[in-house]
Amino acid sequence: MHKDIQTYNDSLSVEDNKICNLLAQEITRNLPDAESIIWHGHPVWFLGGNPITGYSKQKAGIRLMFWSGADFDEENLNVRGEKFKDASIFYNNVSEIKTKDLKRWLKKSSEIQWDYKNIVKRKGILVRLQ
Repeated sequence: MHKDIQTYNDSLSVEDNKICNLLAQEITRNLPDAESIIWHGHPVWFLGGNPITGYSKQKAGIRLMFWSGADFDEENLNVRGEKFKDASIFYNNVSEIKTKDLKRWLKKSSEIQWDYKNIVKRKGILVRLQ
């Protein structure tokens, strides 16, 4: 795990740390070609410079977000952004993470991508990559 991501995880409560460590482990395992960094204050994984998935601490819990998740057709990714193609799920306990679902979402995240990398250049217009 990237040391900055480990530092982020270690700054959280014990339960949130467990959630984030498991998420980071599964994301890294299932997206081996992804680059991971702290981006806008929280861990994010990129493929080809395009943000794919990431998580952050919010009032409702740990939010796992998929930038193109609205097109995954997954009912458990039920927190959808209003402007873009993102979808999320919140976790408050590590036992809530269903790794089978997570692996499926991570597979879809590499197969279904919208071009967030060039959204500014396209003046807010998203184009489907894959």
